[in-house]
Amino acid sequence: MPKLDFGPPDFHAMLPPVIKRNYGQWRYHEILKPGLLKHVAESGEALFTVRAGTPRLLNTDSVRRIADLADKYCDGYVRFTSRHNLEFLISDESRVEPLLAELKKFNIPVGGTGNSMSSIVHTQGWIHCHTPATDASGVVKAVMDELFQHYTHMDLPAKLKVAMACCLNMCGAVHCSDIAILGVHRTPPKVDHEALARGCEVPTVVASCPTAALRPNPRLKSVDVVEERCMYCGNCFTMCPAMKIMDGEHDGISIWVGGKVGNARTAPMFSKLAIPFLPNNPPRWPEVVDAVKNIVDVWAAHAIKGERVGEWINRVGWERFFELTGLPFTDKHVDDFIFSVPSFRSSTQFKW
Repeated sequence: MPKLDFGPPDFHAMLPPVIKRNYGQWRYHEILKPGLLKHVAESGEALFTVRAGTPRLLNTDSVRRIADLADKYCDGYVRFTSRHNLEFLISDESRVEPLLAELKKFNIPVGGTGNSMSSIVHTQGWIHCHTPATDASGVVKAVMDELFQHYTHMDLPAKLKVAMACCLNMCGAVHCSDIAILGVHRTPPKVDHEALARGCEVPTVVASCPTAALRPNPRLKSVDVVEERCMYCGNCFTMCPAMKIMDGEHDGISIWVGGKVGNARTAPMFSKLAIPFLPNNPPRWPEVVDAVKNIVDVWAAHAIKGERVGEWINRVGWERFFELTGLPFTDKHVDDFIFSVPSFRSSTQFKW
């Protein structure tokens, strides 16, 4: 049968030989030190994984350096995790320390394992995306500079996953991360009727709105916005550039907490709103950095070992969370969405 040139490739073909030989037969794994894991198979073979951080946006020189290190120490086997970490897969233990030394020489941090903070998964922001309410790379850089020690040291009660999405279209994992930074628009789109009539299809624009906030305007061959129905998601702008959603004065950032993907100990959880709005103050976003650091510090000081942020909040209660963090509770925190019972109960731990 001829090989097809579309669809995902078979991942088995990309696995290191030691994983192919021991596939599904791993006996245990341990974390030797931050950023270094050891997996041992039933056959006695071992695989060492060195996890290193990346800035996500890589130039060609950085990509070539990563490839050269993988060729030199790992027989070319390296992978990216879903949170932008690098993992060098090594079957020869004698190569581990030399690789760690070279990573240090190139200022590539090693960590993100165990009870530590992983790299911040984030979206494109101002550098590329057309709908952001804030930047992504700049905010993440500022936050990670403040919390960097938690990446290279396993000094937290449990693992910490931080995510960043620069608008509600949410290309980042902000719905299921311990702490999430989310860009928010606060004003409805400004319609350029002339540009919309000239370059967009009215039915497509109207259909793009999830809250039916758009109405056709036949006289102008355009649309009108019903402001009380608009939730400022910017989906219409994705369909038509004439629906200008970005607003330099009112756009900003919200902070969410308590999400997680894993089924360990408790069922997966959605993130919940903690701070409705913080201003865009580039290049260092001090309000956002201080808010995230405050939540991390309070959680680290009060959680018990192995307790994720959401699990800690559920134990102490939301009133205690707001009290300990000093965050104000407002009407924006009242969750009145009642139509998601099926998705809230989609878990291997589901019980009536």
